[in-house]
Amino acid sequence: MFQPRLKSLAIGLAALSLGIAVLPVRGADLLSVYQEALGSDPQYASARANFLAAQEKSVQGKASLLPQLTASAAVNYTNADARFPGSTFFPGGQRDFGGRTFGVQLTAPLYRPQNWETWEQGKLQGTAAELQLGASGQDLMVRVSQAYFDVLLARANLAFIRAQKSAISEQLAQAKRNFVVGTATITDTNDAQARFDLSTAQEVAALNELEVKNRALATIIGKYPGPVAGLATPVSLEGPQPADINAWVEQARETSLTVEVQKTAVEIARREVEKQKYGHLPTVDLTASYSDVKANSSVQGFGSEIRQGVAGVQVQLPLYAGGAIGSRIREASANRVKAEQDLENARRQVTLSTQSAFLGVTSGLAQVRALEQALRSSEVSLESTKLGREVGVRTQVDVLNSQQQVANARRDLARAVYDTIVAQLKLKQAVGRLAVEDLAAINRLLRTDIAN
Repeated sequence: MFQPRLKSLAIGLAALSLGIAVLPVRGADLLSVYQEALGSDPQYASARANFLAAQEKSVQGKASLLPQLTASAAVNYTNADARFPGSTFFPGGQRDFGGRTFGVQLTAPLYRPQNWETWEQGKLQGTAAELQLGASGQDLMVRVSQAYFDVLLARANLAFIRAQKSAISEQLAQAKRNFVVGTATITDTNDAQARFDLSTAQEVAALNELEVKNRALATIIGKYPGPVAGLATPVSLEGPQPADINAWVEQARETSLTVEVQKTAVEIARREVEKQKYGHLPTVDLTASYSDVKANSSVQGFGSEIRQGVAGVQVQLPLYAGGAIGSRIREASANRVKAEQDLENARRQVTLSTQSAFLGVTSGLAQVRALEQALRSSEVSLESTKLGREVGVRTQVDVLNSQQQVANARRDLARAVYDTIVAQLKLKQAVGRLAVEDLAAINRLLRTDIAN
């Protein structure tokens, strides 16, 4: 209910159909780039390793509740010089003898409440790590999509500038010819030359921007990207469903993975307080041992071999620990308050990000519609200006200005479409609902034979 769905909103993305001759190049699409990022992105790999490590916390906590069995063995050699003054029963003298010892010790916890809390905390830590892995996966989808469309926008911007430069070049050549034959002034030639030089500088800047965006995508997928698929035209997008910002905010405050992680952190902190309070309580263990000790001789002059089994219950009660237990309780209580405040901060942050994403989608769609109309109007104005130049009521400068206006409208329309798509993903991420299926839906809007 809270996920936006694609609906019919025709967007004539003329920014991707400039009438420029481009050889078809099959490029990687969004899903294939995302699959590469899954295996190459270090941030996601770190979250995955953290998840695997956290799963062991539960195992370790459970182990503290199970019986512990240890075995020990030793072999020794003794050199002794014994004296027994006044005794005739134990003759003294120099003695060398060996011995060996073997033992088995079993300890089974009967009452250790701190260990139970450690086990519960371990399970919660595993849950938190799983949520963090999910959040990292959603973040990866958004980062990949943002970097992908940044590349597309940089390529489109470069195409716009080159198309404009080509048009200005033609106008410059025509202005020079007209000046030679005396039908135009040197002013028209100088103005066209200035515009051509500016477009050359803009082309250099656009090439650099494209390289930067490609490098940014490379940091995620681990290699320099080749051609990537562009958007087919027209593109259909839709607004958020439901179209109520408060409904999205309410949902995000409850189901956002960031909020869920902090909820788990609060529970872990609460259990830590209880765990430290249990430090005042006694512990009860069942103990059992068996030992086999043999000595070839002794300082008294005779050997021995003793086999012994012992079983019992051991109770330990802390009486005074120098204030450490009370200090740990106060520390855990403060950490619980911190976790609760972190949860509130997470809710406020997700509220802000949800509102920003929602407004990004709604305002983006409105901007797309406005820019579509602006582009159509600019194209009509350009045709009128060209006609006016032919009949002598418009100048070459007017034509160049109209061409610049059309190029700007196309570039702005492309940016609005890309920003709206990314905002849709961020909105779903805010409520914890972003999935690979959402990338697949966007991927169906791409054409691998389009080189933007």
